[in-house]
Amino acid sequence: MSEQIPNDPAGTTHQFQNFVAQGQQQPAKAAPGGNVGLIVGIVAVVAVVALLAVVLATMM
Repeated sequence: MSEQIPNDPAGTTHQFQNFVAQGQQQPAKAAPGGNVGLIVGIVAVVAVVALLAVVLATMM
């Protein structure tokens, strides 16, 4: 149990202590390959732009 400090009428110290305790329980999650969708999207945009450039170049 956490003790609430009686000299803190707003309870901010108690809330901060709970926030810190939650942060220690939940380690940061770093998913490997989390940016795969972004990379695939960028490659797709580059491919479409290159295709348009080739089509427009052959029309002239």
